[in-house]
Amino acid sequence: MTNKILSLLFLIFILLLAGCNAAINMNGKVAGISSGRFVYQDGNLTSQYKADIDFVWLACEKSVAELKAVDVQKERKISAGTIKAVIQDEKVTIKVEYLERNLTSVSVFVGMVGNNMASRLIHDKIIGNLAEH
Repeated sequence: MTNKILSLLFLIFILLLAGCNAAINMNGKVAGISSGRFVYQDGNLTSQYKADIDFVWLACEKSVAELKAVDVQKERKISAGTIKAVIQDEKVTIKVEYLERNLTSVSVFVGMVGNNMASRLIHDKIIGNLAEH
């Protein structure tokens, strides 16, 4: 009984040391959560925005333009859309998806295998453009 309690306390201690950032590797797929707001999975950095999909889509388009993207390809449907572009010689894919009224998911993938920092910078640009609306 005491071994189970000690094991449980040790596990809790380790989880507390891990803080807000954690990564899990399951069947070759990497999933991580950072700061409770973004989810990083298989190179995609995903976040949810409390805004209508149309406003989020416009913010994504504006962000891509402000980052001086080239070879921009847009595909928009009623509940989802994808923007593919090249920004500073890196391929970028932004996926926008309607979740529910005033809740939209945005996923950013940069490069060949994903770049968490570059994706975060693009999300920050999108957040800034959403704040202007």
